Amino acid sequence: MTTRTTTSTSWTVAPEPFDSPAAAALWRAYYTEVSDRWYLLHRGHTTDPAELEREIAAETGAELAPPTGVLLLARYDGEPAGTAGVRLRDAGTGELKRVFVRQDLRGKGGGAVLLTAAEEAARGLGAERLVLDTRGDLIEARALYARHGYAEIERYNDEEYAEHWFTKRLHSA
Repeated sequence: MTTRTTTSTSWTVAPEPFDSPAAAALWRAYYTEVSDRWYLLHRGHTTDPAELEREIAAETGAELAPPTGVLLLARYDGEPAGTAGVRLRDAGTGELKRVFVRQDLRGKGGGAVLLTAAEEAARGLGAERLVLDTRGDLIEARALYARHGYAEIERYNDEEYAEHWFTKRLHSA
């Protein structure tokens, strides 16, 4: 799908089954990080292990499967490094989900590569715009979206932890 090269290493992005071992491992890393971050900020402790397991299992990612969705897996020098998912909300609107780059690989351009690939995938699904939600404490994510042309909008969903909503009009490739 998309390959971007930076310095002496490379990022590649391709569709991946939402339930593959690599996708499952990255989902676990993503969910653990954002859940622990919320609990540490609001409750002063990490996520209860039983709750973590329950929530990871409950969010299968099935909505990120064709024909109305896609999960993209980024690899950095061939190793699973991040994800971005797109699902259609309606015929012209895609929703960005599970945008994540492993902590040890942040700052190496993976977020930009994943966003570009996700926008391309959304256009392939017929979307004319993308929307997303995120939390206030995920300041790095909010900055990434703003740098890539996403603008804050009014609430469009009732996600329990969402505090910021963004959109971007997709232009023809």
